Amino acid sequence: MTTIRFTGGGGRCGGGGEDRVLATAQQIVNSLNTAQEVREDMLLIFSTFDNRLSGISDLIKGEGSNKNNNLSEEDLQRFQAAEKVILSWDASLSTGPSRHFNSLFDSQIDVFEYFSALDEIIMFMEQFSISPPPSDDERSGQTLVERVDNAVQLGMSRLEDELRHVLISNTVLLNVESLQGSMKRVSLSFASHIDESLESFCDNGSERGYDRFHSSGASLDFDDVVVDLVNLDAVSELREIVERMVRSGYERECLQVYSSVRRDALDECLVILDVERLSIEEVQRIEWQSLDEKMKNWVQAVKIVVGVLLCGCVMQLLNFGEAVSICKRSPEKLFRILDMYEALRDALPDLESLVSDKFVISEVRGVLTGLGEAAKGTFAEFENCIRNETSKKPIITGDVHPLPRYVMNYLKLLVDYGEHLDLLLEIRDEDLHHLQNDFGGDGYQFESMSPLGCRVLLLMCELESNLWEKSKLYVDNAMQQVFLMNNLHYLVRKVKDSDLGKVLGDDWIRKRRGQIRQYATGYLRASWSKALFCLKDDGIGGSSISAAKMALKEKFKNFNACFEEIYKNQTAWKVPDEQLREELRISISQKVIPAYRSFHGRFSSQLDGRHAGRYIRYTPDDLENYLLDLFEGNPAAALNHVRRKST
Repeated sequence: MTTIRFTGGGGRCGGGGEDRVLATAQQIVNSLNTAQEVREDMLLIFSTFDNRLSGISDLIKGEGSNKNNNLSEEDLQRFQAAEKVILSWDASLSTGPSRHFNSLFDSQIDVFEYFSALDEIIMFMEQFSISPPPSDDERSGQTLVERVDNAVQLGMSRLEDELRHVLISNTVLLNVESLQGSMKRVSLSFASHIDESLESFCDNGSERGYDRFHSSGASLDFDDVVVDLVNLDAVSELREIVERMVRSGYERECLQVYSSVRRDALDECLVILDVERLSIEEVQRIEWQSLDEKMKNWVQAVKIVVGVLLCGCVMQLLNFGEAVSICKRSPEKLFRILDMYEALRDALPDLESLVSDKFVISEVRGVLTGLGEAAKGTFAEFENCIRNETSKKPIITGDVHPLPRYVMNYLKLLVDYGEHLDLLLEIRDEDLHHLQNDFGGDGYQFESMSPLGCRVLLLMCELESNLWEKSKLYVDNAMQQVFLMNNLHYLVRKVKDSDLGKVLGDDWIRKRRGQIRQYATGYLRASWSKALFCLKDDGIGGSSISAAKMALKEKFKNFNACFEEIYKNQTAWKVPDEQLREELRISISQKVIPAYRSFHGRFSSQLDGRHAGRYIRYTPDDLENYLLDLFEGNPAAALNHVRRKST
């Protein structure tokens, strides 16, 4: 007959991977209930697909030559010897209760003997899955398959106890300072190492995976901080147990033991991370500043609990997440909600692979969906805040309004969450309609823009419209222009110096810079046209010298009045950006100083005399110096000017 042997008792699967592939192929063919010849043909075809099926011809020969599938006496003796070892460690057969757990690992001889026997039993289990033995074994009064299944169950029960014992006796207490330290990056935990071993078990590269498991150990990395969860000396023992449980199909039981052991560690971790047990009602009553801190702690806790202490006991975290998701929407909460959404979304694959409780996974998905809806709703609330911000109190200096400062700093942070927001946000038909109306001629390809990009473009449009309405609060047209110039320049600078530039594009920046120049020109026209009109030659060439002097006096007097009014007002105005302020002064100087210098040079001599100073109060150089005081937001400069002129 055909015998599939498992070599070595050290816990590595060796040819076990091939055996399982062969078994799977055989089961597929047998399940079809086809004739013997057809099954043989199908198995031979399988052998051409994978080199691990090259031994399938031996199976065919063995099946054909041993129709009754009888075990040899040697095989039966080997099974009985292995069964005896397994039964000898059956805790249910012990003579009395004992407080001391007798571990296999207390003796190298015991552990070698037990694992060798268990490997034999597992081998028979795999063999019988390929070619079942006769239904009865008269020598034992029990079917051989039942005896093998019973031995496997006893062996797995023993391994569950051993796994629990090794984990508990080798647990490293959590370090408070380490957990409260830098927690920017969570690396592989012991739980994820188990997951990795489940996936790579019996693969050709599994040895490499186990080397990585052993070298990195069961630990958590926070940048330069390492928290060991299990003593490194116990890793090899854990590996021996996990391999055999996985090979026997007991992955879920393995993970359940791990989860139950780590449950206390989870509770301890939550206390360290200041995560309290709060009801939904309590969360909704918390002031924002305190809630913000608790949301931040929650994000850190999710990364640690799922990435390190992974167990089914996450309901406390989920309850808080659910409470946050149904709290009143307010824009300041969006970033913490997105942090929570990102942390839970990143943790979901680990949870799905390592938590067997479908209810818990369902709850996690529900909270994740709730946080996503909360993020969308909070983003919409932010849009409404911009749209509905209708404060009627103007900024007396014409400086940048608080609204664009708030919005731009908000949007700068928002683009960092672009990946998640693009999944959550949608491009609505009404959004496309608005974009076409407002930006249709600007060359934007709206269909190719991301959802966040479209919404940001619309938000900027809403913001500019809001600022335009606020500019109408100023009676002075010149101040309207300065206000719009200041605020639009602020928007451009914020966009250019952040990732918003990638979202809105160079064309948006270029067009707004053109608008800033238009506002500067509008300011010059509104503010200086009257003063410059005083410097025209009209009416000076009268019928007499007396009339000409009277006209000159009036012109100088009117110019002085215009300039002093401008100076008094605009020294209190503010252009906060130094470069923009300097450019505006240069524009004024280029327009006003040459005109005044020419007028002063041609006509000042005609007003020589004792009272000439009443009318010619400024030289061209005086004006140029006074212009340096404009837009500093310093009303005291105007007062000093009045005092100087009065003396």
